[in-house]
Amino acid sequence: MIKEVIVVEGKDDTTAIRRAVEAETIETGGSAINEDVYRRIELAQQKRGIIIFTDPDHAGERLRRLITARVPGCKHAFLSQEEATKKGDIGIENASPETIRKALAAVKTDYTQEQSQIDWEDLMEAGLIVHPQASQNRMEMGKLLGIGYANGKQFYKRCQMFQITKEQFADALARLRQTEN
Repeated sequence: MIKEVIVVEGKDDTTAIRRAVEAETIETGGSAINEDVYRRIELAQQKRGIIIFTDPDHAGERLRRLITARVPGCKHAFLSQEEATKKGDIGIENASPETIRKALAAVKTDYTQEQSQIDWEDLMEAGLIVHPQASQNRMEMGKLLGIGYANGKQFYKRCQMFQITKEQFADALARLRQTEN
């Protein structure tokens, strides 16, 4: 049984989570999260901790940001769009139980109070911003670092949030460069 409560978008996500692991969930009902759901998430965070596990699309990322801004100290699980896509539909409910277990085993914790070792220059030098392939590079680096895909500004924030070290960043960048060659 996973100690933390997993925050998902809907019932199908809960079903997929329960096929993979023994866990309790809070369903937000999509991106239109209401005050009652926020209160349940805040209480779960105080009592057991939460893991935000939203779809790897714009709506899921928006919901993740809204919850993170309201509830400090969240843990996060990520899937890539490829891992969560079935017949053109993107969602946690499309992921295999094995993929869900892998994402939950690689949970990241939000450490927004501390300063990251990664700065804008690191992102520029790595080709993650202001580069013709920046979007694709961020997608691959997000997979390698286990922090998911994000635009440049959000990628930088995630590096801070999850305390990505220079060593972790350099290791992921080296692996990215190997796959390019």
